[in-house]
Amino acid sequence: MRIGILTSGGDCPGINATIRGVCKTAIHHYGMEVLGIHGGFKGLLELDYEVMDDRSLTGLLTMGGTILGTSREKPYGKKHQVPGVDKPALLKANILKLGLDAVVCIGGNGTQKTAYRMAADGIPVVGIPKTIDNDVAGTEVCFGFQTAVSIATEAIDRLHSTASAHKRVMVIEVMGHKAGWIALYSGMAGGGDVILIPERAYSLEQVTRSIEQRMQRGKNYAIVVVAEGVHTPIGRRAGEYVAAELARLTGVETRETILGYTQRGGTPCPYDRILATRMGAHAVELIAQGEFGKMVAMRGDNVTSVSLAEVAGVTRLVPVDHELILQGKQMGVCFG
Repeated sequence: MRIGILTSGGDCPGINATIRGVCKTAIHHYGMEVLGIHGGFKGLLELDYEVMDDRSLTGLLTMGGTILGTSREKPYGKKHQVPGVDKPALLKANILKLGLDAVVCIGGNGTQKTAYRMAADGIPVVGIPKTIDNDVAGTEVCFGFQTAVSIATEAIDRLHSTASAHKRVMVIEVMGHKAGWIALYSGMAGGGDVILIPERAYSLEQVTRSIEQRMQRGKNYAIVVVAEGVHTPIGRRAGEYVAAELARLTGVETRETILGYTQRGGTPCPYDRILATRMGAHAVELIAQGEFGKMVAMRGDNVTSVSLAEVAGVTRLVPVDHELILQGKQMGVCFG
C-alpha cells in the first residue's frame, strides 16, 4: 500500500512524534510506502510531497513543530475557494494521481471536519486529533495538551514568588479560544486562586470579592488564570481586560502575563511522546484493516477510534460540573 500523511492547522508538541509513529509502523511492520505531504492540504492541491524513509524520521520523537510544514488551507471551506478552481475535485484527482490508498490527516477540529468531507467524497482517510486546547470531540485527550499544561503550570509557579514579593495580583492568560481545558488544568496544578474559562460566565465583582477575602485572611497576593477566549468587550484581550478591571476594582497593583505561542512550541513532554506514538501506530492499523472514515481516539488508557461523522464540527468543552471545578470550589478557588 501507499499512504500519504499531512499535518494541518496550528503547530503542536508531538506532531513529529506522531509522524514518526505512523511512518515507522507503516514502513517496518506493514511494508507500506509513505508520502509526506508538505504544507497540509495545500500540499495535496499542489502535489508537494516527499517519500518518507528512516532518514526522514531521525530525531523526530523529541522535535517540536512539524517537519512536513502546515497551513490553514481548507479545500472545502467557502473562504478558501478560488474562482475557476474546484478544490475538492482537484484534491481527489491528485490523491488518485499519487496512487494513495489512504491519507492520514493530523490536525484539530478544522482538519477533522475536512477529513470527514473527504471521507464523504469516497476518499479513504484516517484522522489523528492534534491540539493543545484538548477540544477535539470523540477523544478524552489529544497529544500536545499535557505539554501545554506543563508549560503554563511552570509559568504560574514562577509568578507566585513575584506576586508574593510585590504584593500584587498576577493575571496570566493561557490559550483556549472556546474551551478552557488548559486554564482549568494549569490553574489547578499551579495553585491559581481564580480560574476563568470560556464555558462559564464570570463577574469581576465576584472575583474582586474573592481576592479581597483572600487578602483579609492574610494572603497578600493572588494568582488569576484566564483563558484567552473568556468574554470581554470587543477589541480587548482577555488578560489585559481582566487585569485592568481588577486593578480598578481592588486598588491592588496588578500585572498581566500572556504566554501565547510558548505553549505550542518546543519539545513534547514524555506523556505526549508516548500518546503521539500510540495514536500514530493505531492509525496505520486502521488503514491495514480497511477501516476508513475514522479518527483515532483515547478512551481511558485504550487507543480506539470513532467515526469522523460523529466528531466533525463538534467542540469538546469543559462541563460546568467537571470534577476539577467542583473540587476547586470546595478548596476556595473562584471560577467567576
